[in-house]
Amino acid sequence: MSARTAAPAARRPRTTVPAARRSRSGAARRLTYLTLTAVAFFSALPLYYSVVVASRDNAALADVPPPLLPGGNLFANIARVFDTVPFALAMLNSVLVSGSIAIAVMFLSTLAGFAFAKLRFRGRNVLLVLTVATMMVPAQLGIIPLYMLMVKLEWTGTMYALIAPALINAFGVFFMTQYLSRALPTELLEAGRVDGCTTWGLFWHVVLPAARPAAAVLGMLTFMSAWNDYFWPLVVLTPEDPTVQVALSTLASGYVNDYVLGLAGTTLGTLPLVAVFALLGKQIIGGIMQGAVKG
Repeated sequence: MSARTAAPAARRPRTTVPAARRSRSGAARRLTYLTLTAVAFFSALPLYYSVVVASRDNAALADVPPPLLPGGNLFANIARVFDTVPFALAMLNSVLVSGSIAIAVMFLSTLAGFAFAKLRFRGRNVLLVLTVATMMVPAQLGIIPLYMLMVKLEWTGTMYALIAPALINAFGVFFMTQYLSRALPTELLEAGRVDGCTTWGLFWHVVLPAARPAAAVLGMLTFMSAWNDYFWPLVVLTPEDPTVQVALSTLASGYVNDYVLGLAGTTLGTLPLVAVFALLGKQIIGGIMQGAVKG
């Protein structure tokens, strides 16, 4: 027998996936998509019903069964929101404050996380422990001394009082430290130093690109937290120059609750959060997939 005729016989038999295993894999995949669809539906349902109520009048809230389709009063109710409170100014203030805080927290937390994760200096572990320990202190305990500081700086009633205390937080530092300690190879930094790159150059050209997925997640969480903050803006700002949450509380402060008016304002106040997630969603999904591959 020649080698040419013997070669096919020497080949390893092709392995096939049993039909039962393929069936179980297909059922698991369908169950996964069904579960994700149900979660997405029930997550979006409150927002959709807010739009439905915001597009009707208060009498529709007593209908049985409740209305499931939007009405024709949405723009009229939105106009009433802008006539009742300075909502356009509140939206502008919240966008400026939340955007400034999110950008500052992403940059400064990445900078501090790089130092704690990859640089060697005396007292590094102690400083990191002290930073994380501040997360256990309730923020309400610092309201009075913080307000006294804002009065001394003459920042009460201004956006500086909202932005300056939140430029960096312990959670962001800890989050970026943990991410960079795993996602950033030390060999890559050493190669950059061999090429003559300074520490600032390493941070700008190596660390920031590597930290982009985690920074996007941190930025979204920070923006949402700053956007939803209510107590501190209520303390330090005036009613004539509010943020979105303070303006929404004003809409609901009458003797008779106008639920349609409140939900119309809530719908408007949710749109920037949806826009931020749409802008950072690609980076967030990329970070999740990167973590899944490394895990």
